Amino acid sequence: MDAKPIVGRKKPHVVFIPFPAQSHIKCMLKLARLLHHKGIEITFINTEWNHKRLFKYGGSSGLDGIPGFRFNTVLDGLPSSTDDGTEPTQTVEELGLYLLTNFLDPFLDLVAGLETPPTYIICDSTMTFTNTIDAAEKLKIPIFLYWTMAATGFMAYYLAKVLLEKGILPLKG
Repeated sequence: MDAKPIVGRKKPHVVFIPFPAQSHIKCMLKLARLLHHKGIEITFINTEWNHKRLFKYGGSSGLDGIPGFRFNTVLDGLPSSTDDGTEPTQTVEELGLYLLTNFLDPFLDLVAGLETPPTYIICDSTMTFTNTIDAAEKLKIPIFLYWTMAATGFMAYYLAKVLLEKGILPLKG
């Protein structure tokens, strides 16, 4: 099916916010590609470090520079380089703590600077700790929380409380 041009209406523009981990980025990027293929403008927001890795290892697969698909970044608290030339690293906890206090304002500034105002935000459901729902409310833009885990991960998450209540978790011995 070919994408049909939207005539007489403002072209939709979706901002994607993945959790900064490879599997989350990969899943959200697949959805972004599908929507772009249907004629929707996409802005894909990554952390600086993940953006560099995405382009270094070919994860952008021809999306960079094509009309209607752009990548933007937010800081992640990592230095751009290290003294010994190795890639800088941080734990998920360190990254989460950094984004908790340093994501919202730069994100709002980034969105305000976009050429085309976004009509939707699709946010990784694990990124809500960064106040993306508050951002969507401030911007008056609908937000969709997208679950990027596999079905088995969802079932583990969904049943964790039941397994704890029945004493099955934590595992013993």
